[in-house]
Amino acid sequence: MPSASSTPSSVLVVQLSDSHLFAEADGTLLGMKTRDSLRAVVDLVLFEQGPIDLVLATGDLSQDGTVESYQAFREASDRLHARKRWLPGNHDELREMSIAAQHSDFLDPVVDIGNWRITLLDSAVPGSVPGYLEDKQLQLLAQALSEAPERHHLVCLHHHPVPMGAAWMEPIGLRNPDALFSLLERFPQARGLLWGHVHQAFDQPHNGLRLMASPSTCIQFAPDSVDFAVDSLAPGYRWLRLRDDGQIETGVSRVAPDLFEVDLSGAGY
Repeated sequence: MPSASSTPSSVLVVQLSDSHLFAEADGTLLGMKTRDSLRAVVDLVLFEQGPIDLVLATGDLSQDGTVESYQAFREASDRLHARKRWLPGNHDELREMSIAAQHSDFLDPVVDIGNWRITLLDSAVPGSVPGYLEDKQLQLLAQALSEAPERHHLVCLHHHPVPMGAAWMEPIGLRNPDALFSLLERFPQARGLLWGHVHQAFDQPHNGLRLMASPSTCIQFAPDSVDFAVDSLAPGYRWLRLRDDGQIETGVSRVAPDLFEVDLSGAGY
């Protein structure tokens, strides 16, 4: 089983990303009912994992930006009895997301848990698919890092800050990754960088950082593709075991491969 057992010297984080929910319960993306696929991924998390300390939703919770879609995400993820944090992606509408998150701390950008501090950045640009970290976001990150030098830090955003090996993805990533990496290099307590957007797994080291991207809870993108292409891999999630010593254990798990079908001929989303 691709999970890590709970120990007192670590915290367990589950990442759900790119759920692309609709106001309609039967809304589909390239032939896949996204509420059904999210429900199946949550079922899998409940089956595989023990007590969870934090659930991270790293953008594109919604496809249509409606309050109803965010309420549906909240209801589905509430089955995971843990603290929650959300950040917006390029398909999200922050106003509607905020309405659905009212009376919660879901949109608070900094959370301390165990020996770790997790900072969630907003890289979404209204009306744009690519992302950008405004000065306010970089200042937020610098403050979060500088105020807690004794903690290990995990930084989260929606857009990919490094090339993913797929030509069509290069123009839709983070537009100012150098600003992000130059800031992180000033703080040795920064341990990991985690994102969504790319609908696929990625895990590589970079100048002392662990760089990680994760599957979507619905459709997956084919890696190393020149043009937009959908993969036949099943929906999934990432788990992260954040150790007290700053080490990160992590893995990706997917639902059964025959549970959902996707339109592989889709030309976009």
